[in-house]
Amino acid sequence: QVQLVESGGGLVQPGGSLRLSCVASGLTFSLFNMRWYRQAPGKERELVASISRRGGVANYADSVEGRFTISRDNDVNTVYLQMNSLESEDTAVYYCNAHSTRTFGVYYWGKGTLVTVSS
Repeated sequence: QVQLVESGGGLVQPGGSLRLSCVASGLTFSLFNMRWYRQAPGKERELVASISRRGGVANYADSVEGRFTISRDNDVNTVYLQMNSLESEDTAVYYCNAHSTRTFGVYYWGKGTLVTVSS
């Protein structure tokens, strides 16, 4: 069975930093593109960042460009999201997503971790 387990969320003040982790199991991690999504109250889920299989290509939403960094370590089946200069607008549940590069339509979701940015 495939599992994606996020961790690292919590309460942080504006301007602070958090590092999210997502550990995958039950899949060949290196064959999956990895993404972070988030969903704020009353809003639709949005793509925050994505990273290619080997970490060579990363993309970011305009709202987080320059503040967030996505990375992965295929040796430990983990994708990270380093979040700096956090703003109240970053408050959301953050979800890890894995998308197969080999099998059409195969993707998986974690259950999410809550990030709250507030003073």
